[in-house]
Amino acid sequence: MKNASCELEKELFKSVFEKTPDYIKNLNLMNFDNMDGFSFILKREHLYPHSEENPEGLNLKEWFANYSKEAKVSTAGIRGPQNILYPQDTRFPINLVGIVLATLAKSLVVKCKCQEKGKEIRKLVGSEVRYNSDLYLDAIARVQAAQGIRTLTPVGRKTIPIWLASFLAFKLDLVGGEYITSSHGISVKTATKDLNSQGSQYLPEESLEFVNKIQEIFDTVEREGSYEIKIAPELDPHIDETIMERLNDGVDLYVDYLKSGVAKNISGIKKMQNKLFIESVGGCAYRTLSRVLEKLGIQDKYVWNNTEEDPFFHSIGKYDTDPKGNKTFYDYSVDATVLAKKSDGTKYFPVIESLHYEKVLKDLPLGTIVLITDPDHDRLTVCQIEAIGNEPALDEIGVSYIKLDENRILTVYTANQAFLMLMNYRVKQLKAEGTFKNHPRFMIKTTASALSWDEWAEANGIKVVNVPVGFKEIANIMKKVELQIKNNPDKEVVVDDVFGNPINLGVQPRLIFGGEESGGMIMGSEDLIESLAGRKAIAMREKSATEAIIVASSLGAKLEEENKTLSEYLTEIFEENNIVAKFDVREDIAYYNESEPDIDKLKQAKTEGEKQRTKNDLFYLSLAIGIRENILQIEDVKNVLRDAFKDMNFDNLESVKFVGDGTYLKFSDKYIEIRPSGTDAKTKAYGGGENLEDIEKFSRVLGNYSGDRTELHKKAITEEFYNNSKEVALNHYLEFVSKDANNEEFVIPDYNY
Repeated sequence: MKNASCELEKELFKSVFEKTPDYIKNLNLMNFDNMDGFSFILKREHLYPHSEENPEGLNLKEWFANYSKEAKVSTAGIRGPQNILYPQDTRFPINLVGIVLATLAKSLVVKCKCQEKGKEIRKLVGSEVRYNSDLYLDAIARVQAAQGIRTLTPVGRKTIPIWLASFLAFKLDLVGGEYITSSHGISVKTATKDLNSQGSQYLPEESLEFVNKIQEIFDTVEREGSYEIKIAPELDPHIDETIMERLNDGVDLYVDYLKSGVAKNISGIKKMQNKLFIESVGGCAYRTLSRVLEKLGIQDKYVWNNTEEDPFFHSIGKYDTDPKGNKTFYDYSVDATVLAKKSDGTKYFPVIESLHYEKVLKDLPLGTIVLITDPDHDRLTVCQIEAIGNEPALDEIGVSYIKLDENRILTVYTANQAFLMLMNYRVKQLKAEGTFKNHPRFMIKTTASALSWDEWAEANGIKVVNVPVGFKEIANIMKKVELQIKNNPDKEVVVDDVFGNPINLGVQPRLIFGGEESGGMIMGSEDLIESLAGRKAIAMREKSATEAIIVASSLGAKLEEENKTLSEYLTEIFEENNIVAKFDVREDIAYYNESEPDIDKLKQAKTEGEKQRTKNDLFYLSLAIGIRENILQIEDVKNVLRDAFKDMNFDNLESVKFVGDGTYLKFSDKYIEIRPSGTDAKTKAYGGGENLEDIEKFSRVLGNYSGDRTELHKKAITEEFYNNSKEVALNHYLEFVSKDANNEEFVIPDYNY
């Protein structure tokens, strides 16, 4: 077994070992320790379940059925748990065989598309710190190399953040990239995020292209009995570290990008007296971010925690009991904003509690800003050490906090609150520079993000484009805007939001902010960003915690100078912009324990959980589609909801809309969105408005509803319409994605680097 870093990880390894059958332990399908080239022969037997009659069975048909289903709805790569000790275990959604098959399929698709004679196909592969990431990176690089694709890898095939992989895919004009991560998900989960030539995550139709190619391979295996998959030698010349070495892993190019935008003026950071604290969850952030800060000349303004890379994430978010108190390994993920309840009903932050900040932060002064970033370094949580006694003011504006000691508390800001402060500060920066007026400004946000963002934007003359959850949706709007700027530079840019509203962004608009409530953001630049071959963009395609950290640091410097806390600054923003919807909540409903090491139990629990998730989703979705298809009026929906939730008030419900991946209920004083997870058996319920208790109740009750159809629901929505509503919704989503889409074909340039 692997060497464990602590007793809790040792228990995890032991449990996985005991739950893995011997035939899996004895598998030797592909030996990537073999430095030479070799072939993996995919056999017909591999497609069917393992049995005494079929000892070579891998049950790949069942694996593929689930994999392809995920590809149609995934918001951030095709994610899932893996066998962390035996990565060839095809009972798990993510496994070595599956990654090799998917990589081969993507390689065949891109070769088919890029038939330009003499043009070299270049892709990048990178990873963070998760279990088996080095193996998967090696497999991806060697499969691509065997197909003649030049694959750029970091020096020593070490870690890089997802945003750097995305940035380089665009900046270096690559055909695309692969990145191994599961963001802030639990330790045993992983995924491959597919990046296209723009550096943005695949849209479902892009994923389906390679999924269909896997099906073709399986058809060949069924027909002919086998299929040869070639694996290149470890040192194949198509696997190229030299380019990344010359580019300092892309850090120098990225620093130049920052200096043209959010790091244009960082003199305030250089003058700071207090240091900023960076929590590098999993350790991946340190290797790249430390070099960025050094290049910017501000590395001495930070202290770090957890700089060593660790796939168990330093035990962060890990417990030996589940939320109900049962003795078992349980992982809350590393999302610092996750709220849980103790047995007495009190809320707490399990991830932050596991960071032991009462000890780690004990020597840091009041006012210290704490910046927590996740394993692939794209999300950011902002906190601050404040004095005991400030609690009433924090309660007034909905800021959560935990006690550190008798004199100090730690405020924990939601991304909705933190990013409102960052975008407000950024606008003030541009106005102070005199450049804000040079372009009309707009922002792209997900519908699940704060209503306060919309209110703030209106107060500042900034247009808002609302999109479904997922950064690929934000990137899709960026590309639509860029196409109109390119084709008609002197005309007003108009794009539709997911509510169906046309949004006029003006002539030559610039993105002030793009982001989502889950902690990811990006900011646009004044001048269009250019790739080495001359492609232009208004902003990068992936959220970046580094970019957020630079803005947060600059804001921190300003507040230190003015002797203000972040909470005082947030209060000022609410007052200056007449913001009513100050509060936001998110209710996460998990229908099973993702950390269950027994894959058969896990699959069964997930299947049952997905049924519950789907019932909950369809209850609301069918009503939204009913209104959209003109078979229901809003009063009909109000009556159905009143009947189902008799102690809830729906009198001021104004509209119910499908928003690409969930159902959005707009009230006169709040919004509630019910959204099924695109990657798991979970439901997420979001709320924003002017009364915290009200939106908490609505989110909790509607999010946890069983989904059982009431008699009034059945009367309003026929069984046939109910069963078809998901498919109808998907068609509406695809219409939104494809309308005015930027489908310009990527042309491989003549590379001169």
